[in-house]
Amino acid sequence: MSELTLYRGEVFDFIDSPLNRKDAYRYFPDGALAVRDGEIVDCGPYKEIKGRYADYELVDYSGKLLMPGFIDSHIHYPQAEIIGMYGKQLLDWLDDYTFPAEQAFASPEHADKMARFFIQELFRNGTTTCMAYATVHPASVTALFSVASEYNMCMLTGKVLMDRNAPAGLTDTAGQGESESRSLIETWHGKGRNRYVITPRFAISCSMEQLLAAGRLHGQYPDTYIQTHLSENKDEIDSTLSLCPDCQDYLEVYERAGLVTDRSVFGHCIHLSDSECRRLAEAGSVIAHCPTSNLFLGSGLFDMQQANRLGMQTVLATDVGAGTSFSLLRTMGESYKVQQLNGYPMSVLESLYKCTLGAAKALRLDDEIGCFGKGRKADFIVVDYAATPSLQARMDYLKRNGKWTLENKLFGLQAIGDDRNIQATYIIGTRVK
Repeated sequence: MSELTLYRGEVFDFIDSPLNRKDAYRYFPDGALAVRDGEIVDCGPYKEIKGRYADYELVDYSGKLLMPGFIDSHIHYPQAEIIGMYGKQLLDWLDDYTFPAEQAFASPEHADKMARFFIQELFRNGTTTCMAYATVHPASVTALFSVASEYNMCMLTGKVLMDRNAPAGLTDTAGQGESESRSLIETWHGKGRNRYVITPRFAISCSMEQLLAAGRLHGQYPDTYIQTHLSENKDEIDSTLSLCPDCQDYLEVYERAGLVTDRSVFGHCIHLSDSECRRLAEAGSVIAHCPTSNLFLGSGLFDMQQANRLGMQTVLATDVGAGTSFSLLRTMGESYKVQQLNGYPMSVLESLYKCTLGAAKALRLDDEIGCFGKGRKADFIVVDYAATPSLQARMDYLKRNGKWTLENKLFGLQAIGDDRNIQATYIIGTRVK
């Protein structure tokens, strides 16, 4: 039998949504994770866990937080190098920065270089799984799946489909897009921990013929995913409806193509009608809330309270590169501010859930990741509560006043935490950061 490793520290994970119940999480102040062959074998109080096993290697992270790795459900890997450019608004951003940067991915060498940079940035920020957009070039997908496979990382990505309203170097045709996507699905989907995501960029850049081809592909490969953008920007909505005048609203464009499913992830969804919200909830589709991007491009304030009330599945996402940080801690902090402006002081438990177990459930990966249940992959992170002088001072104050509680610990990470708090990142039990 292979060697068992015990990781000691403050152990935290979710067992349910904190919107459903108060005891939705497990927390062991002096806990342990037992890992063998890259899988979680056991989890609980350290004294109990060590008593169950005679022979193990101990890795001691006492005083640090051990929790499942973050899951980023909407991010653009080709935009990693244009993060923080002067943004203006969505359609300007695409023309001025996104499309020029993406044309470089025609080079497999550039795609490989950026895939390696991108994945290292994810690990540095504690993200162990992501659903990423590639570019229109098949080589961009191959590069990202290949690098992720070197780490046995769970990666969800796919070739972007665009056959109109984009530079010639970034467009395909409906037939070419369908053919190239099918080839990539056959090569990568379900191989190792790779999952394929059918990726029409958005309705402005995809003809109805291309959207129908994307829907047809999903029908042929029903365990693939679908990702696209929806109602991010008011000019985007107006442009979409001018291109599709027979549709009553933006969502109907995707409905007609068979793209609104329980395996669809829609980025942004800020300016939805009540009818669109209800239809998304009924379909079981997922909404990826991207607060740093929405603020940076002036797109609007997503209403999480409304989404929760209507039963919409929501997750948090960075949306790099219009999103301004790879850190889901930073993203959680910005989401909190957005919801404050909406009159909804969102709890840190809800935020954390939506980028761990909640995201895993939304992506139908909760049998593999998102919590420390037995048999799950050992994708976890080690978090330092006091990685900066400000966090140290805050911790000292709370301890001095008898308020160093779990929620105060976690809220500090959300409010002023970032990549510096991530001490280590593990993928199936192997340290990658």
